[in-house]
Amino acid sequence: MLVLSRKKDEKIIIGDNITLMVIEIRGDKVRLGIEAPKDISVHREEVYEAILKERTGSEGVSADTNKK
Repeated sequence: MLVLSRKKDEKIIIGDNITLMVIEIRGDKVRLGIEAPKDISVHREEVYEAILKERTGSEGVSADTNKK
């Protein structure tokens, strides 16, 4: 995992077409702005896991493929 530090209004570029920007830092929460092509879906982890569960109909599906 790559770990980066950013301040408000600073960006991280992923590939040629995805940009993450720190919009606001308030207490223990960070608001991020994400610019990505329309064909790339962007979800919070819990939403993504619910989508996977719905697709597979399985209770034990996890989005974290790095667990051992």
